[in-house]
Amino acid sequence: MLADYAVRVEDSRGRRYPQPPHPYRNAFQRDRDRIVHARAFRRLEAKTQVFTRRYSDHFRNRLTHTLEVSQIARTIGAQLGLNVDLVEALALVHDIGHPPFGHAGEKALNVEMQKHGLFFDHNLHALRIVEDFEMRYAAFRGLNLTFEVREGIIKHSRRYDPTEFPQLAGYLLDQNPPLEAQLIDIADELAYITADLDDGYEAHLLSFDQIVASVPVFSKLFAEVEKLYPNAEEKLQFNEVLRRLLDRFAGDLIRTTRHALESSDVHSLDDIRRGPGLLPQLSPEVDTERSALKEFLHQNVYFSETLAIEKVEAERVIGELFALFMASPQLLPASYQEKSHEEPLPRIICDYIAGMTDHYIFQQHDRHVGERLPAGARPSV
Repeated sequence: MLADYAVRVEDSRGRRYPQPPHPYRNAFQRDRDRIVHARAFRRLEAKTQVFTRRYSDHFRNRLTHTLEVSQIARTIGAQLGLNVDLVEALALVHDIGHPPFGHAGEKALNVEMQKHGLFFDHNLHALRIVEDFEMRYAAFRGLNLTFEVREGIIKHSRRYDPTEFPQLAGYLLDQNPPLEAQLIDIADELAYITADLDDGYEAHLLSFDQIVASVPVFSKLFAEVEKLYPNAEEKLQFNEVLRRLLDRFAGDLIRTTRHALESSDVHSLDDIRRGPGLLPQLSPEVDTERSALKEFLHQNVYFSETLAIEKVEAERVIGELFALFMASPQLLPASYQEKSHEEPLPRIICDYIAGMTDHYIFQQHDRHVGERLPAGARPSV
């Protein structure tokens, strides 16, 4: 049962290139499947989330993170009466535009682009991927996704000023996205802050005692777990707390968003689009807990000395490759050289590097620039 404010697939604005309906999959289900079968989606398996494979093969990568976001978003979306097929498609595609090396790679690419008066934005790059780069159909370029999925790609995590981005004029920039798209950003954050706490503990960057002492909500939940499982191994106690933590966040998001919908007198998709702001939210108490956990991770994981070493190396590799291709564009693959006649060379180079996996960019750097520093070595700054 869909809520009155949910997106109905039969009301979709359709695809850029009309196609006949499928006999047993609706349009959003087909979008989900096209995303899953895309090459760019498969490459997420070899792109860093936070921890590289130097630590372990057990840590999240962009693909496993994406699957976790999808699970969380589907659960929450179903409880809110949303179109779960659309929610799932948006969750699966939300990180498809990320470059290698996680946020360090995104920052490095943007720095290189700014030297040429341009910029890198992973949402807009994702749109380029699904509209142009993926080549699977004889009749058109790209995946030919529905309007609602393409809109969600660019609007799920930020707003774009129509005067600054005239090329996006067709995406209703003066309106909120549907609630299915609004949900993705907060589901993404709940997924990564709990997962990064888990991976940080597994990587021995964080100790159990340190987390208990520094994260109040973890400490509170651990008191419950300790009473139930006083003799359990520390790792199992940690897992029990983490499970309760994610459930607390997700449950509170469902309840608080449902209350916001009722208080805002929302009855239709148009009410969502024309509303004063975004509706998915946590209660003040739980939002404070989320913020405290996120700050703890920033101080002890994201900006830790251990990860900083790899970030510097990632930025160096991207910067050197970018400069090399600017000076010697003949080293680019033929298909990218051809595109350089239609778009600025920096944009073409950015597209090429952004599509690389961690392994492939190191391979290309070793081939064209020279051997990178051995794992664990401190790059010169």
